[in-house]
Amino acid sequence: MVRFLPCLRRPFTTATKAHLGGSYIRDDYTNITTRILEHVGLNLHLQKNHPLNLVHQRIINYFHETFTLSSKPVFSIFNELKPIVSVNQNFDSLLIPKDHVSRSKSDCYYLNREYLLRAHMTAHQAELLAGGFKNFLMIGDVYRRDEIDRTHYPVFHQVDAVRLKSRDELFPNACGHIFDKSVSTDYDGIQAKQECHSVEAVKLMEEELKNTLLGLVKSLFGDVKYRWVETTFPFTQPSWELEVFYNNDWLELLGCGIMKHHILTNAGVHDNIGWAFGIGLERVAMCLYKIPDIRLFWSKDSGFLSQFNLCDINQSVTYKEISQFPQCINDISFWLPDNVEFSSNDFYDLVRDNGGNIVEQVELIDNFVHPKTKKISHCYRITYRHMEKTLTQEEVNRVHQRIGDAAREKLLVEIR
Repeated sequence: MVRFLPCLRRPFTTATKAHLGGSYIRDDYTNITTRILEHVGLNLHLQKNHPLNLVHQRIINYFHETFTLSSKPVFSIFNELKPIVSVNQNFDSLLIPKDHVSRSKSDCYYLNREYLLRAHMTAHQAELLAGGFKNFLMIGDVYRRDEIDRTHYPVFHQVDAVRLKSRDELFPNACGHIFDKSVSTDYDGIQAKQECHSVEAVKLMEEELKNTLLGLVKSLFGDVKYRWVETTFPFTQPSWELEVFYNNDWLELLGCGIMKHHILTNAGVHDNIGWAFGIGLERVAMCLYKIPDIRLFWSKDSGFLSQFNLCDINQSVTYKEISQFPQCINDISFWLPDNVEFSSNDFYDLVRDNGGNIVEQVELIDNFVHPKTKKISHCYRITYRHMEKTLTQEEVNRVHQRIGDAAREKLLVEIR
């Protein structure tokens, strides 16, 4: 059990409330850390000349240019939605099962049992649908507890999109139907379509969805080798992932699919069919600008930010290393507590909270079970590297000691 905020039933501090934009009470589900709170409200995607802002603007421009009606953009843009959402918004409204792993405390940052920092921008989908919006982009910061390395960070940014079509929009010649229960649920013999949809409607929506996303990828990367991979999501069916060939390997770029009709009807939309997708801004920017470490997006170093001060947001730019500072590597081993739930993500969060952005990577390098006592020991290798200066071993040792002390106190481990 994580004990980052042990004082239950007490409100957050005034400073914390300012970050959160309201008053919330701690309870046994509270696991949000001070380090994570410091990221709330920074909105890197809205900061001028930031690489995430460049990608954000390019995606918006693509949709405005691709979808217009009477010279007006079809897609509404929501890029300042508050990151605190209810459990209902983040999970229930998207038909995510009660026992789904994505709901766990080891995956999400909870303020309490009722509220959390959104784990995906899709959390706002139902409220916008209920508000009468049919075509929209949702862009913002999302929060997930995760491993620590150059491509993972607990705060990142997503673009999620929704597009709905009525029967008249999908079949302008009045020769088709969105809903048709009389046909088979098989869809091309591979994935089952939703029972309520006609095959013709799903095929047309799939074609538009895939053409839209391929156009987006080409607008960002130019001609690139790609492939569609069938997958499953709780909120779409059928569902696909789009992979591109990058650095001699296949990279998952986004997920998409035909929206579950129950999501629409629960939001008061009964006569439309929709498609949706989600894409990570950091992943695109790291590929597009050859940025090697996800921590760089949070750097305030002018040597980093000045490289993206572009006259044309479509301009090609390759990130140049400011300097390559050496790593410092320390290991830490401890026995896990008896009869207490432990997740590696608990330790990763603790490391981030005490080590901040000088922690480059944390690896579980040994998982040992004592043959007699059956006690479990973990050994983690922590790689430290500052993005803007050379760290001394003495500095690293102080941070490493602080991490060990915190692990002993808050995770109840026994340092070896």
